[in-house]
Amino acid sequence: MIRLRADPACESSQLPDVRRERLTGNLARRKFSTSGYIWDDELKGFALRHTASGGKTWVVQYRHRRDTRRVTVGSFPAMKAAEARREARRILADASLDGLPTPPRKRSPDAGMSFAEYVPIFWTHYAAHWKPSTQRTNRAYIRNHFIPAFGERIIGSLIRPDIVAWRDAMTRKEGAFNRAIPILSVMLGYAETLGYRPRGSNPCKGISRYKRRVKERFLSAREYQRLATVLHAQSATMPIETAAIWLLVYLGARKGEILGLRWEWIGEAYIDLPDSKTGPKRLYLNRQAAIILSGLTRQSSGRVLGDAFRPRRLDNAWVEIRSVAGIPDVRLHDLRHSFASVAIGHGISLSKLGGLLGHALPETTVRYAHLADDTIGEAASRISGSMARVLGLVS
Repeated sequence: MIRLRADPACESSQLPDVRRERLTGNLARRKFSTSGYIWDDELKGFALRHTASGGKTWVVQYRHRRDTRRVTVGSFPAMKAAEARREARRILADASLDGLPTPPRKRSPDAGMSFAEYVPIFWTHYAAHWKPSTQRTNRAYIRNHFIPAFGERIIGSLIRPDIVAWRDAMTRKEGAFNRAIPILSVMLGYAETLGYRPRGSNPCKGISRYKRRVKERFLSAREYQRLATVLHAQSATMPIETAAIWLLVYLGARKGEILGLRWEWIGEAYIDLPDSKTGPKRLYLNRQAAIILSGLTRQSSGRVLGDAFRPRRLDNAWVEIRSVAGIPDVRLHDLRHSFASVAIGHGISLSKLGGLLGHALPETTVRYAHLADDTIGEAASRISGSMARVLGLVS
């Protein structure tokens, strides 16, 4: 959030007596033992404020009538150096026009802002709503897709044909488009909240995504048997890795949920995760998973798999285990799909399956509907066969 602070004692012509240097991301990543400012040697008034505790913010200082004002543009690393520099230029340009006659505007003062200029404002306000991993992903989409396509466009001028044209240009990147369009929709919707676009004008609404065939891989009963044989054989040399895989098999959990699992979240019947991909989540602790957990040694850190266990270690172990088991095309996430397949095969409804898997939206579980159709079809065949025998139509 941009904050203003008047400082009458500080003259704009006399910036604090500290070193000047071009402000870059490399400089901002340095560690500072004291608090102070580093002023940009190119853009006068643009600075990086750092504290001894490690906090870093981008600031702009300029003269406003008789006072000197400092504006906090954003924090590092949430806002990159280039983004902060663009926003600093905009603020300084607006400040230089203060007091000059300007023609009346029908829109808000920032109606002429470009998409590229809007990005740092949006990020400063909104990025905190996302988890760090989501921030990294969304930042990449903004940098690699949105800025090249819409960077020079006025944020309020984007209309549905612009989004459709962008969609058509992404025919060779269908997956990227499907993942990016919700992010763009959030950005343009928030622009309405800030008054940069008219209310109800989000051009992303109703834009269809590319229909893609989702790669689904389910373990067969024979493949489960081969996997179990290998896990038992490797349990002595890779006890933590095999335990993690068993938990993925029995709980239908995501890999990150197992890697981050802590003892204090585990109860007698449930595992209550305070956070997951879809927020707080409850895993239902079955007898088989409880046996696996009972064989693990509790460590003082509280992490079930221990502090030294890293995701790459599990990935490397899985590559070896699946190769020996004769299922080299199976990913760890496919164990979750297979859990769903087995559940539906045992008559578990889609609504209950969504609860077991922790899906936030019902449409996420619908991807398994065809498995339920097969199960229902088999049941219908058994019922009709029984009726035919009762009616004497078959021997």
